[in-house]
Amino acid sequence: MLNTPPGPTLLGFDVMLVGTILVAIAAFAVLTAIYAAVTVRDPMAKRVKSLNERREELKAGIVTSSAKKRTSLVRKSNATSKVKQQLEGMKVLQQSQLEIIQQKLAHAGYRNKELAVFVIGARMALPIVLGLTTFILLYVVEIYPDWVWKKFMALSLAVFLGYKGPEIYLKNQATKRTHEIRKGLPDALDLLVICAEAGLTVDAAFNRVAKELGRAYPELGDEFALTAIELSFLSERKKAFDNLAYRVDLDSVKGVVTTMIQTERYGTPLASALRVLSAEFRNERMMRAEEKAARLPAIMTVPLILFILPVLFIVILGPAACSIADAFAGNGPAGPPR
Repeated sequence: MLNTPPGPTLLGFDVMLVGTILVAIAAFAVLTAIYAAVTVRDPMAKRVKSLNERREELKAGIVTSSAKKRTSLVRKSNATSKVKQQLEGMKVLQQSQLEIIQQKLAHAGYRNKELAVFVIGARMALPIVLGLTTFILLYVVEIYPDWVWKKFMALSLAVFLGYKGPEIYLKNQATKRTHEIRKGLPDALDLLVICAEAGLTVDAAFNRVAKELGRAYPELGDEFALTAIELSFLSERKKAFDNLAYRVDLDSVKGVVTTMIQTERYGTPLASALRVLSAEFRNERMMRAEEKAARLPAIMTVPLILFILPVLFIVILGPAACSIADAFAGNGPAGPPR
């Protein structure tokens, strides 16, 4: 039987095998991208469902349409009250701290204010759990026996991440959400101007804009839809606008809310005020784009020095360096025969 000659190797790995694996991964990625592009889901479907539940709650406090839903709500309230009682018993739950966490949850897109109690409880429990787990793995089991100072550093890092982890997660979620809302706000104001000039009421205009921008900017559509619902059911329209400013950590939204409140109070034309705000926000977006473009040369300096210039030097100076090395070694090209 003939032995099959081994394929080419690079750093001890079979090149053909590695290439086959990479091709399979690339094919899987292409199929996944095609599937994701074909099966586009409506991002507003889940949000509309939650907003409808919010509409029912605003009608008459907390509306329980069935015994099963009533039981789930009672269980949730009981679990929240138990956690809250334990935290109050340990003297670690303050009302000011609770309000801060509730606002951070609102900025991150979480409507349930009762989650603030669990966030504070997680900030207490996670450092203990992660700290004990890291201590057992490093000092008892000794998975890394060569570590000396690194064990203490890893233990400190685990405790720090356990304490700051929930807050960092909420901050990242709020930053992403605020960025998405900032991108769609000028377009939303333009649509509000069109709706106001067409004669729609404020709540109908907000509802129409939420439907139109739901696919492009789901976060902004979510906020506008909830504002439209609150405008329809709350006794004070100012409260609905204040809730919008409370949920979104963005100065532009606060400016829009102030404009809406002033137009409601003094009867000024809504379309003209929103048109001025829309032009201002578009100019601000253009200035941010120009700022990013101006920073691009400074940002590209480091990749240029690290990756492009060395390759360029190798291509240009490589043949000359090889010729010089051969000349010094005495292996230069032979002269013409005599």
